[in-house]
Amino acid sequence: MENDAFEIDHVAIAVESIDAALATFKKIWDLQPDHVERGETDKITEAMLPLGGAHLQLLEPTDETSTVAKFLQNRGEGLHHIAIRVPDIEAALDRLRAAGAELIDQTWRIGGGGHKVAFVHPHSSNGVLIELVERTDS
Repeated sequence: MENDAFEIDHVAIAVESIDAALATFKKIWDLQPDHVERGETDKITEAMLPLGGAHLQLLEPTDETSTVAKFLQNRGEGLHHIAIRVPDIEAALDRLRAAGAELIDQTWRIGGGGHKVAFVHPHSSNGVLIELVERTDS
């Protein structure tokens, strides 16, 4: 897995209200979502706003027990994670495991948009939560 195979897929922002955040991003930045989706497993609603070759992802918790709700309680609104697009998520997880990275997800799972995703613990990335994304549409 070469570093030039990596791309930013999206940058995620935790928000209290998707509707309020979408209104702000529309007014200030003239950004519109290309889709809004409810993630039942993660207990969130996400909105994906295209920005160049990547997206801004807005995350609103739908349940007070979700990790995004806990994040908002502890840190307030703001940067939640950075997602890195990888061509082969299984190879990426194997490489990270071999390098000693602490993985939240030992195997990939289906995330927003039906893509394969897995999270790397912030301890392995200088305090930043990293999501790996293998897109199913590219």
